[in-house]
Amino acid sequence: MKHLTRSIILLIFACISAHAQVIVDVAGGNFSPIPIAIPDFLSSDDTGMKISSIVAADLERSGLFNPLDKTAFFKSMSSPDIQPRFSDWQSLGVHGLVAGRVKEESDGRLHVEFRLWDIYGGKQLEGRQFYASQPSWRRVAHMIADVVYEKMTGEKGYFDTRIVFIDETGPRNARIKRLAIMDQDGANLRYLSNGQEMVLTPRFSPTRQEIAYLAFTGLTPRIYLQQIEVAQRELVGDFPNMTIAPRFSPDGQKVIMSLLEDNGSADIYTMDLRSHMTTQLTSTVAIDTAASYSPDGRKIVFESDRSGRQQLYVMNADGSNLQKISQGAGSYSTPVWSPRGDYIAFTKLLEGQFSIGVIHPNGSGERLLTSGFHNEGPTWSPNGRVIMFFRQNVGKGPKIYTIDITGRNERQLATPNDASDPAWSPLLD
Repeated sequence: MKHLTRSIILLIFACISAHAQVIVDVAGGNFSPIPIAIPDFLSSDDTGMKISSIVAADLERSGLFNPLDKTAFFKSMSSPDIQPRFSDWQSLGVHGLVAGRVKEESDGRLHVEFRLWDIYGGKQLEGRQFYASQPSWRRVAHMIADVVYEKMTGEKGYFDTRIVFIDETGPRNARIKRLAIMDQDGANLRYLSNGQEMVLTPRFSPTRQEIAYLAFTGLTPRIYLQQIEVAQRELVGDFPNMTIAPRFSPDGQKVIMSLLEDNGSADIYTMDLRSHMTTQLTSTVAIDTAASYSPDGRKIVFESDRSGRQQLYVMNADGSNLQKISQGAGSYSTPVWSPRGDYIAFTKLLEGQFSIGVIHPNGSGERLLTSGFHNEGPTWSPNGRVIMFFRQNVGKGPKIYTIDITGRNERQLATPNDASDPAWSPLLD
């Protein structure tokens, strides 16, 4: 048995590794969402219904699945263990069927089990069961959605994740900015700071449920590391010349940041989080900032105005072999390397419009995904197939949006107040 948290234990009791006919191309631009049936999970109360509804909502929100209206089903599932009549579901055009059951154990834990059926392949794709504490039912639903997503697309899921962001309230000349965190679907929101200090640009560690962020005490910017679960934070240092919050290295042992020099330029530095030793990587009269590591840690992308306007550059992790990769008109900023390594997301300003786009690390294949009055701050889902960003429309506060890498399925994420600077967590342990 594998311990996921103190409250959740995952037991895999069946796994078919062969790919089925239902697998689709996630990166493809022209396809219809996969029809999938997710009946209410059997249970003695409404927990089964709530879990199946969250699974359906996760999959629908991805844009790749079309959960059928439950009123179209022939009847409720009598047992998830019984092989369905595939011909009945084929007549509805269903490609996948998710059947499950929820029981309460004698110790109060939930016992959740489900099976995923390939309707046209006529076989079970996956079967799993979970033991979880009562409050963890939503997380179990996200984990089930991840399994279904992976089995039917061939890509890892991203639903068992969280978003850290800046919650904004108050008048424009006296904004209160609080550090907040929530599940990727907007549930379970809680605040990590009290609004007594201004906080900016949180970044998730790729290896731990830990964030780095900037906090201003008066006019002095300070970098903090904060453990999400224990709500403890550690001061990394005071950086009066900090230009933007640091990002973690792929191993979580270093951060990379930009510091202003006395001549008005800004250079890229790394800091070892254990020794607090810094290493300078660039040295120019330009402003080099917003650095981000490639997932293997060998390359760094950053923005620089050394050519006269902000452009994107890639260099080795030691600062050597510098290459400009952006080629189009306009100014480029906030580059972030995809977890898969195949794309770099960025913000582009051209003719008064801010766009979120992607480009290959060699500078080819630039595509703008969405444009508007002010779009900024892309962050990647752990599977590298969805980008989250924030948008501010004329006369309104910022809101968080998601869009996939094909430019489809743009959606606003519900937050109680204005929200900016999102950062996507890795999959939860």
